Amino acid sequence: MRSTTEFPQFKREQRKIVMVTAYDCPGARYAEAAGADTILVGDSLGMVVLGYESTVPVTVDDMVHHAKAVRRGAPATCIVLDMPFGSYHAGLESATRCAVDMLQRSGADALKLEGAGEVIGVIRRLTQVGIPVVAHLGLTPQSAAVLGGYKVQGRDGDAAEQMLRDALACQAAGACALVLECVPQQLAAHITRQLDIPTIGIGAGPGTDGQVLVFHDLLGYGSHRVPKFVQQFAQVGPQVQQGLADYARAVRSGAFPAEAHSFNLGGAVLERLYGAALPAAA
Repeated sequence: MRSTTEFPQFKREQRKIVMVTAYDCPGARYAEAAGADTILVGDSLGMVVLGYESTVPVTVDDMVHHAKAVRRGAPATCIVLDMPFGSYHAGLESATRCAVDMLQRSGADALKLEGAGEVIGVIRRLTQVGIPVVAHLGLTPQSAAVLGGYKVQGRDGDAAEQMLRDALACQAAGACALVLECVPQQLAAHITRQLDIPTIGIGAGPGTDGQVLVFHDLLGYGSHRVPKFVQQFAQVGPQVQQGLADYARAVRSGAFPAEAHSFNLGGAVLERLYGAALPAAA
């Protein structure tokens, strides 16, 4: 998939959308080679690769920088880019200017916005400008502080009904897809059935039109906290740690570098330098 225009076809054909959240060129290259349909450059990079406590410190320039790296690694894959905290909350004109700037500089194919309410108007405006928008409901990490933390959303009747109304409003405003995060699976499946646009779940059960997980989470790479809803399909972290430890021991013992990893001067150059053809290690 190279653009969001294929999203409706996936839903019609009931083909599950595979989305991977990645932040750099190697990760994107692996995701594209594995056949991911789309890559999300999420502002979760703040916690996963930049070491912040939340997504709030992540800037527009951070997002653009990482998206450009992902584009270089996955030139044939649809890339969705998060608009970070505060970048689309200061009015329609400001949000539009920021969105255009991010799309032009990053090479992404679509932008993702969290929340409903006033954000619905931003989705509508960006869509009118010609920017594909992926909406995001449920647990919205940028708003975690006012949601009471990283908790499942939509568990009571009023909240569930409001989320459905918000999902329909996102669709009516022009969103091309909807991410549902940390939502009870029954509610996520119900919303999915009510929408014409595809839903992509993360901690939302199997009833959505697709799934997204963070590259580092699903591969067991990194020291950040892994959410409960993640299945780790590999454990590369211990291998990385072991490899680094083996390298350190080899350097300290003198076992690395060996002759196979070294370069040698020719005899004539050695004789010119030393007056005799000395061994390369001398």
